[in-house]
Amino acid sequence: MAENNVSGMETSAIAVLKRAVELDQSSRYQESLVCYQEGISLLMDALKAVKDDSKRDYYRKKIKAYMDRAEQIKALVNQMKEDGKYHEQIKISEDATGYSYAVLFKPYISSSLSEVWVEDPYIRHTHQLYNFLRFCETLLKADCTLKSIHLVTSQDEANSDQQSGALSALKDSLSGHGVTLDLQFSTTIHDREIRFDNGWIIKIGRGLDYFKKPQSRFSIGWSDYDFRPCHETTVDIFHTKHTKTQRDS
Repeated sequence: MAENNVSGMETSAIAVLKRAVELDQSSRYQESLVCYQEGISLLMDALKAVKDDSKRDYYRKKIKAYMDRAEQIKALVNQMKEDGKYHEQIKISEDATGYSYAVLFKPYISSSLSEVWVEDPYIRHTHQLYNFLRFCETLLKADCTLKSIHLVTSQDEANSDQQSGALSALKDSLSGHGVTLDLQFSTTIHDREIRFDNGWIIKIGRGLDYFKKPQSRFSIGWSDYDFRPCHETTVDIFHTKHTKTQRDS
């Protein structure tokens, strides 16, 4: 049984570290760093459980190599952030899966995150409102100290009561979790941008509305967005040392 557990941990670690190397080679450094850290943790768990000395020595060498690379990436990312030159791009292909909000935003959510700004003209129709709700839930479940979310969107003139009612209900619900929702409508908004007060800026070509509609409410992907096929879009990630509050002041 113990051998099976070690084998399972090793298999999981290999899968995560393989993904880390792929992201690393694609210059998606912040994402690769998260995967390296998760993979190293899995290898360390395997090291604690294995008894064979040669296997333990093998794990130690692998852990050291991956830790060294993770430290190099961390230094590289920090330097690019310091120089204001950090730019990462993710291309989501047509019908791709595995790009839930939790997966996409996880590398950029830190424990210090407390304030989020969302500028998206299309938080209007029912499925778009559900997307924004799911995004808020993602933030609430993350390891951060979220206090406020600011949303700037356009008003649905044809069905403003439904839009206003849904956002008002969400505002009340967030308040019950200690988070305030600040809502503004704009008639000129066009660009889409999500900004975290830890400096990360995420620009998605299609905004939060990059998922395709499931075939039915009983289709795989209705509840778990990791299974939902996506529309083709591009995600650009930047980092600034100045938060939106500092920039606007």
